[in-house]
Amino acid sequence: MISNKEKKLRLEIFKKIAQIDRLRKKKVCFVPGKTAVNYAGRIYDQKEMISLVDAALDFWLTAGPKAALFERRLADFLKIKYCSLVNSGSSANLLAVSALTSPQLKQRRLKPGDEVITTACGFPTTLNPILQNGLVPVFVDVELGSYNIDPDKIEKAISKKTKAIFIAHTLGNPADLERISKIARKYKLWFIEDNCDALGSKYQGRFTGTFGDISTCSFYPAHHITMGEGGAVLTDNPLLYKIIISLRDWGRDCFCQPGQDNSCQKRFSQKHAKLPWGYDHKYVYSHIGYNLKATDLQAAIGLAQLGKLSKFIEARRKNFGILYKHLAKYKKYLILPKAAKVSAPSWFGFPVLVRPEAPFNRSDIIIYLEKHKIATRMLFGGNLTKQPAYQGIKSRVEEKLENTDLVMNDLFWIGVYPGITPKQLAYIKRMFDDFFRLVRSKDKGVLNKD
Repeated sequence: MISNKEKKLRLEIFKKIAQIDRLRKKKVCFVPGKTAVNYAGRIYDQKEMISLVDAALDFWLTAGPKAALFERRLADFLKIKYCSLVNSGSSANLLAVSALTSPQLKQRRLKPGDEVITTACGFPTTLNPILQNGLVPVFVDVELGSYNIDPDKIEKAISKKTKAIFIAHTLGNPADLERISKIARKYKLWFIEDNCDALGSKYQGRFTGTFGDISTCSFYPAHHITMGEGGAVLTDNPLLYKIIISLRDWGRDCFCQPGQDNSCQKRFSQKHAKLPWGYDHKYVYSHIGYNLKATDLQAAIGLAQLGKLSKFIEARRKNFGILYKHLAKYKKYLILPKAAKVSAPSWFGFPVLVRPEAPFNRSDIIIYLEKHKIATRMLFGGNLTKQPAYQGIKSRVEEKLENTDLVMNDLFWIGVYPGITPKQLAYIKRMFDDFFRLVRSKDKGVLNKD
């Protein structure tokens, strides 16, 4: 219990934090052409700062009450049963795939050599856990416009060795979840959703991250909400939840929360493998696991961020809509993003594909934008099969990855995150207009000498 005297002292500290926050905001001023327009970033105020300091004063340095509360609130938001907080989105993906290799899944367990359908167009941490578990990725091409896995090609890629599908919702744009889910059910495949870039996106009125057997989130500063580093693994399956928790917490068989003992009421009255009867259940290990837990300090930030998530989603959609309306007049040169009519993306970014017939290339436009302080990014690893790390891996490619190569060569994206102000949006639109005035006034050539 916190004494009244300590409560008073904490309130004084919190007032000082609020003053610091107000002082910092006074310094913020956007100067076109001089102030960077970032592609993403952390959006926070005194609420996050106070929540973090409050947790620090509690000095619960591991996962504790705030971590448990964050898990419950995120699960409630997404309307899913189980949420496991972890230290990063990458760890979340590792746990999602590793959970499917558990002996507790019996005949449905993934074993080395089994195949997992995925794409080469994306971030490495969707692919890495497949390889790290001795599984074989089967690469399927993506659709232009959505940049998600092409559902028409998934079924063709299935073989007798195929056991799972693992896809990401590219830049927050939901994949064709209805068709992918049907294929997964038809062939009895596990389905994992990498929802790290799509928190808050909806498909047919339902949140992405609730369609697969397992889904993952990331709370890195660039993502929809942040706790610095952090992630989550979500599922409706109680057995998968038990396995995920075990793998996250050193591989132990015990499911007691930190500070709890004997939740099963059998702590000293069970027989496990070749251990002596009655061996302390807190030190029984049923998996070869990790320690991938987050801390209460991180969860404290996340709790404050969760309260703002709905507004963050709204801002992302609004910024996306403003950019789309403006850039639509340049469709002669650019392929703009498209989303399914049944979806409502919580956009992570605004992807732009330069058409092959355009009188300029991607380098021309991104150098121009970057020179004018507008941040751009590639679609992560482009075609991951071309990356140095993946030369010589055991994999299979279904047909050609033509669209993936187009993404690698011709696509970039800019930010739509809530930190982009109306003045910055107006500046972005003006810089695109200026660039295309140059395009129209010149033949093919180097545009960035101006």
